[in-house]
Amino acid sequence: MRKYLLFIAPLLVFLVIGPAGYIFLEGTSFLDGLYLTIITISTVGYGDIAPTTSTGRLFTVLLIFSGVGYVMYMFTQITEAMVEGGLQRFVERRKMHKKMTRLHDHYIICGFGRIGQEICSILRENNRSFVVIENNDEVIREIDQLGYIELQGDASDDDILLEAGIKNARGLVAVVSTDADNLYITLTARGLNPNLFILTRSSGTPGVAKKLRRAGATKVISPYSIGAHRMAQLIVRPTVVDFLDLAMQARELGLCMEELLVTAHTSFVNTTLMKSGLRSKYDIIVVAIKRPDIPMIFNPGPNTEIQENDILIVLGDNQQISALEKTL
Repeated sequence: MRKYLLFIAPLLVFLVIGPAGYIFLEGTSFLDGLYLTIITISTVGYGDIAPTTSTGRLFTVLLIFSGVGYVMYMFTQITEAMVEGGLQRFVERRKMHKKMTRLHDHYIICGFGRIGQEICSILRENNRSFVVIENNDEVIREIDQLGYIELQGDASDDDILLEAGIKNARGLVAVVSTDADNLYITLTARGLNPNLFILTRSSGTPGVAKKLRRAGATKVISPYSIGAHRMAQLIVRPTVVDFLDLAMQARELGLCMEELLVTAHTSFVNTTLMKSGLRSKYDIIVVAIKRPDIPMIFNPGPNTEIQENDILIVLGDNQQISALEKTL
């Protein structure tokens, strides 16, 4: 907008100086002087009004040399900016729409504040597909620069969520600024996809988490509660926290904690941990086993049987875990 104003400001100067010159040199009225200035610098030249004095004609020549070139340049720049900007936005929206139509088992991130940015960064690091829904124009430009797939609009709107592929999504994360907005997003998302995993942010206000779960949230997270709990644990059990941080974030050191789903085609399904070869072949420690029908099994013994649809929480070398993932 400032660029356009810089173009228009000199034009306004011409529209003041031109009529003033014709009033002084030709004795015209302001309206006739303005009319003569406009048809001169726009090269229209109807011929119904023309300067009659030598000084008036000389002033017209100066006005033509200074004004016509500027006006042509101004309209060229404005037209170029409008055409190129419009075409570029249209092409970008088409590309973004094509990317979204190809997404499957992806995540929908509603809100790109500080929490949303961290979530998207981790999802990208772990090669997870996701779409960001954001309503703020400036934030949308930031998302474009990061190369994320984005959709501008209200995340509680049915059409926006449908365009984001909620029917084929694996999960939705609602991390907008207020509990009310997160509640509306959760209600809308649950209505559109009853089987969707929905992770919702809570401010920690008493009763909010219960309302969000009642609205359909699968998990409700309060960043303030988690932050306070972590700070307290750093005081009480600092070594344990350091170990967990290392296990979760030290991929560059070759260490990795990961969850692996056991399918029917897994070679060690329906065998015990001892016979599975996870420890001897891959040098991997099974920290826990999650099953749909029972609580988490922590530190499973060597005779624990690995069943189909078990989720193994494993700790070990990053390359060994990647090799194991390929066999599942």
